[in-house]
Amino acid sequence: MLYYLFDYLDSVLDLPGARLFQYISFRSGVSIILSLLISIRFGKRIIRYLKRMQIGENVRELGLDGEEAKGGTPTMGGLIIILAILVPVLLMSDLSNVYVQLVILSTVWMGIIGFVDDYIKTFKKDKQGLKGKFKIIGQATLGLIVGLTLLYNNQVVVRMNYDTAKAKGYEIQSVRQGKTGQLADVKSTITNLPFIKDNAFDYGQILWFLKGTAGNFRSILFVLAVIFIITAVSNGANLTDGLDGLLSGTSAMIGATLGLLAYFSGNTIISDYLHILYLPNTSELVIFSAAFIGACVGFLWYNSYPAGVFMGDTGSLTIGSLIAVLAIILRKELLIPILCGVFFAESLSVITQVAYFKYTKKKYGEGRRIFLMSPLHHHYQKLGLHEAKIVTRFWIIQVLLAVVTIITLKIR
Repeated sequence: MLYYLFDYLDSVLDLPGARLFQYISFRSGVSIILSLLISIRFGKRIIRYLKRMQIGENVRELGLDGEEAKGGTPTMGGLIIILAILVPVLLMSDLSNVYVQLVILSTVWMGIIGFVDDYIKTFKKDKQGLKGKFKIIGQATLGLIVGLTLLYNNQVVVRMNYDTAKAKGYEIQSVRQGKTGQLADVKSTITNLPFIKDNAFDYGQILWFLKGTAGNFRSILFVLAVIFIITAVSNGANLTDGLDGLLSGTSAMIGATLGLLAYFSGNTIISDYLHILYLPNTSELVIFSAAFIGACVGFLWYNSYPAGVFMGDTGSLTIGSLIAVLAIILRKELLIPILCGVFFAESLSVITQVAYFKYTKKKYGEGRRIFLMSPLHHHYQKLGLHEAKIVTRFWIIQVLLAVVTIITLKIR
């Protein structure tokens, strides 16, 4: 909203200083400051309201140290994160940008699903919350919307050399003259793939056995992949949200990495240097990433050990889906196993634990475990490590994963 106001002041009234709002760096800086102030200032009021309404966490008895002290801690704190993201984005972003529209929709959509889940747990006293099938339907619907938008919206293009686009048979939307020759804006399911020479992969390559008819099924495969990624990352984030500050801290680091990737992908010079796909208009997502970082860090102010508030599914499902949607938009979704390695490890620990327990129960008559408890962070709690130490070490691992993610852009 402010973006349009200052654009008018600059273009029509030629007001001194109004041009600042044309710069991504300035609007991103304002966005992160605003989100921090909102989450810290208004977060305190929201926590008071949650306490007054007696919206507290119902802690399951897992035999973990300190779990009794967590009982009654306000939950649904994800509302703080959502508010701290949406306000700066609505004020600072170009709302006509389809990518901005997608991430705003994702924030609201998954925020509602998470809120309903927390509401059922808290007010209906049903520990299961929203039934799993409804969560999956909600996540899949979001994936369908995102996938179809990226396939068919005219703003969503990849800009590349015209001869390359023509040789590979991409659907060319428009052609323009660049400094090094003709450039084409193409519609494609191409994405960045680390560790290979040209750093590019098309989902249609998976259907190589269909030969000439592969293009007919490429779009379906892409949408299915988007649905799977959003569902997997969203649930992975949900599983990670088990210790004070663990998810909010790691998510802030992931958000910072995605912000850099958005800037790289939306800059012609840097994308050409790194030999990654140039995606026009994605630099606007730097502003969203800045708000995301500020919201997570601001929430950490109250969520760090000992936590004064929990984000609940309102926050964890929203955070996970936003990370997935950002990565997909930036065509870096194949980097998720590295960038979101903490989420991946947490999810894998649950999957292997359940699978091994069922296998051994069937084979030996009694279920056996690989970990003392899953998700993985509870395993370390059972080993006697303090909660704060586990969280700090997971943060350190996330920093390393973020650095490795950036490095992969040049390793091929």
